[in-house]
Amino acid sequence: MAPPDLPLFERDREQAVLSAVIGELRSGRPALVTVTGEPGLGQNELLRWAAGQARDRGVHVLAARATSAEHELRYGVVAQLLAPEDRDIATRLFVAPQRPGGLPGLNHLLTACHDRPTLLVVQDVQWLDPASLRWLEALARRLPRAPLALLTSTTGTAIDRPEWSVGTPLTGLASTIELALPPLTTSGVSAAVRTVCGVPGDTDFTDALAQATRGVPAVVHEVLLRFTRTGCAPRAEHVEHLRALTAEVVGDHAAQALSELRDPVAVDVLRALAVCGDLLDFPLVCTLAGLHPVPEARLRATLMASGLLTPRDGSPPGHDAVVRARILEEMPAADRADLYARAARLAQRVAVADQGIAELLLRARPVGAPWAVATLRRGFAAALRSGRRDRATAYLARALDEPLRSEERARVELQLASVQMVTAPTAAERRLHGLIRSTGTGTGLRAQAVDLCLLGGDTRAARLAQPTGSGTLGAPVPCGADVLAPGRGSGTGSPPGRRARAVAGDATAPRGGNTSDPAHRDGADEHPERTATADNDATVSERDELATVGDRHELATVSERHELIALLRVARFLRHEETCPGVPPAPALPEHSHSPAVAGVRAWEHAMAGVHLEASRRLARAAFAPDPGGRPPLVTPRLFACRALFLTDDGDEAEAHLATLLNEAHRQRAAIAIAHVLAVRADLHLRHGRPDAAARDLAAAEAELPPARLHPLFVPYWASLNLVADLQNGRPDRAREIAARPVPSLSEECATSAYLLFARGVLARSEDDPQRARAYFRACGRWLLHYGCVNPAVLPWRSLAAEAAHALGDDAEALRLTREEVRLAARWGTRSALGRAELGLAVVIRENRTEHFRAAVATLSESPARTDYTRAVLELASAESAEAERRTALALTSRRASTAGGVAPGPLPGFSQAPPAPAGVPPGRGAAPHPRPPAGWPALSPAEHETALLAASGLANREIATTLSVTTRAVELRLSGVYRKLRIRGREELRALRYGPEGG
Repeated sequence: MAPPDLPLFERDREQAVLSAVIGELRSGRPALVTVTGEPGLGQNELLRWAAGQARDRGVHVLAARATSAEHELRYGVVAQLLAPEDRDIATRLFVAPQRPGGLPGLNHLLTACHDRPTLLVVQDVQWLDPASLRWLEALARRLPRAPLALLTSTTGTAIDRPEWSVGTPLTGLASTIELALPPLTTSGVSAAVRTVCGVPGDTDFTDALAQATRGVPAVVHEVLLRFTRTGCAPRAEHVEHLRALTAEVVGDHAAQALSELRDPVAVDVLRALAVCGDLLDFPLVCTLAGLHPVPEARLRATLMASGLLTPRDGSPPGHDAVVRARILEEMPAADRADLYARAARLAQRVAVADQGIAELLLRARPVGAPWAVATLRRGFAAALRSGRRDRATAYLARALDEPLRSEERARVELQLASVQMVTAPTAAERRLHGLIRSTGTGTGLRAQAVDLCLLGGDTRAARLAQPTGSGTLGAPVPCGADVLAPGRGSGTGSPPGRRARAVAGDATAPRGGNTSDPAHRDGADEHPERTATADNDATVSERDELATVGDRHELATVSERHELIALLRVARFLRHEETCPGVPPAPALPEHSHSPAVAGVRAWEHAMAGVHLEASRRLARAAFAPDPGGRPPLVTPRLFACRALFLTDDGDEAEAHLATLLNEAHRQRAAIAIAHVLAVRADLHLRHGRPDAAARDLAAAEAELPPARLHPLFVPYWASLNLVADLQNGRPDRAREIAARPVPSLSEECATSAYLLFARGVLARSEDDPQRARAYFRACGRWLLHYGCVNPAVLPWRSLAAEAAHALGDDAEALRLTREEVRLAARWGTRSALGRAELGLAVVIRENRTEHFRAAVATLSESPARTDYTRAVLELASAESAEAERRTALALTSRRASTAGGVAPGPLPGFSQAPPAPAGVPPGRGAAPHPRPPAGWPALSPAEHETALLAASGLANREIATTLSVTTRAVELRLSGVYRKLRIRGREELRALRYGPEGG
């Protein structure tokens, strides 16, 4: 309802029409004028203005207003019109019995109009009582015989639309006019701002006001009045406050209109529309409201007359959210929940879309039907596909309110926690801890819960899964399940004889005995016959023991315990807690288990210790085999198996497994798993020498798991990947920024801290700061050794620390570190690790450097470490240039091209560039010092850097293309970029820059 003092903005046309009607009325010409529009457009204000104009011109004015409260009052409006002429008319109309066909006071009014022109003004004719409606229709038929004009207003469609409003022949020669009021334009809203606030408003402020109010003058006026009371100026910075005020005003208008709606049936239908008006058509909404005798057309007209419904397919008006909320606020909570439940049932019967039904179920009481949970889970999947994680978690949380079987409830809890790990990690951890402690959780779900906790960084969950009795995870289990004791095997769901045959061919059993003793593992590889005998003895023992296991349930229990032990070992690697009081040590892995999880973790532990290369490779592959008992696969052990394959030089195979993991995580909509798989694949890309692909995977991982949600345990690992990717992609400024970022205190207690220390050392090395580089590499080594990692294939910190020590003049330390790395790399046995170690030794040793470089090139030529091989070739070419024996390097390059089937990774990239020039090394010690790079050298990308070094070494474009596994055209484009950035003209100047006068 427009306030009385609402200015008539942009109503010039309507005012001109009404002025003309009043002028013709004085000349004796009758008229019928109807002003229509949505509530708040100023219909009644315009009628009051016309009445004032008529009085000023000497026209007699009779006015009345219909209301919903008087809709059933006979002749209520007629009494208001005739009261100024006859004070006793109301008594006669309300008390006297109604005569058939009687029209009280009409003839007297028509007679009086002949003496003076009369204007009848009736507001809100949508609420006319039936008797008054008949009276006014009779008046309209008689208008041509009297100088009388009827001016009415209405909102929407009247309950019983008056015939005069459509210009029927009943009106004869009278002018019939309908004025439909439009909303204010942006110019009108701007004028209202200037009028009410006293100053012009910003364009952004005015546009926001027009959009929020839809140009309804009553809402615009009241919003501006409330806004000016706050003392704020109409500026853009107050737009949010303006929107909040608009929501309040719209809600107040809706509440006022609702309070004026007296028909209980209409109220019920309006509430049903507020619940499901967008999902069901109007007849179904009326069915939801209940059986009633009121015709559908009359209900629709009543709601439209109230202003709470527009003719837009029966849906609520434009301010849907605010109006619906205000309508439903008036209902008791229990009635509202019951209405939503009934609406959901009706929507399910008529096959409404799943998300629509799920929205209804969110606010409904439990319906107790199986279709409700199924619908909510389908809505959950659809919401995740559209990126609405908050809505998806709301659907699953609502599903938990329905009656569910214990196993189904556990699955829903697990699915919900997998999403909450990204949106609400604390709530997810509480939910998962409840699953882990529960004794009624289904097969595999406890291990999946622990697995999900580890992906979220919660290492405590693995210890929560320990039995509450006297034993630990590795302790003997009653009822024949003591296969968990060290040296025992595991059972499956197969019959005992079949299980025994499966144990004999167990692909996950290592050939090295007890892996808790590295020395023993070394000896096992040296004596294969002894290993085979030990395996056979263990197989016999396991066969006997499996025969004692009672039933499938006990076998599933054993398999679950094996998985939990494997996950506990992962938690121990991520964060050492055994030094804390009261924390027991993690049990050893079962030596002969069919569990793929045990195989994956054991493969990683072999790789960390740098022993049992073939066993590690075999176990890593076994981690991706289906579980014999049909248990669902776990993510974390398979990720560690992929990382083990990195270290066994099987990067291509690891990439295929990561693609499988990624597809599986996408199918399950597990954002936390997707992010971790992408991060590990970025690590693989960096080891393959593909920093651009690594950067894309890291960006996709951060889109799934924002850095703010990343657990502190994984912050160092992700930061190291980003740092090295930026460094390799030619963005050293971003790499420095990442290195300078502080990490959470908890990050300094985890194994992944070694990766960040190593990456910072790589950055310091690229900045020609051997002092800082050595400090970082030493810290990295201490941290890795603290966690039991001695394999140089994980991070070759020894050789890089040795190169830094060599640059600082400490040759003794350099030789000690490089020789130790050579020994450990030889024990591990991969060509890439050994080749890198030999290359590091060649850099720091003084005697026979060229021969050492040749050995490194020969080893790396048979490895997938492309970047390290390229560096070795360059170093050999540099060393041989002093002896004029570059032919050897060229011949080795050709051999590399003929034997390599592709390119595969070296270790973590960033240390594959040529080392900086030694600082402070006296002449004659170590390698001949390289001159400082030219001014434009840091601007080169890693690809341009490699190409420039090979070109400066004398290789032709075709040879460079063969070495780098690219096309000749790519080499030409890279060299063009090098020449442009270094501001040189060709290879001769490049050669002079690379080697200086002595190497020319």
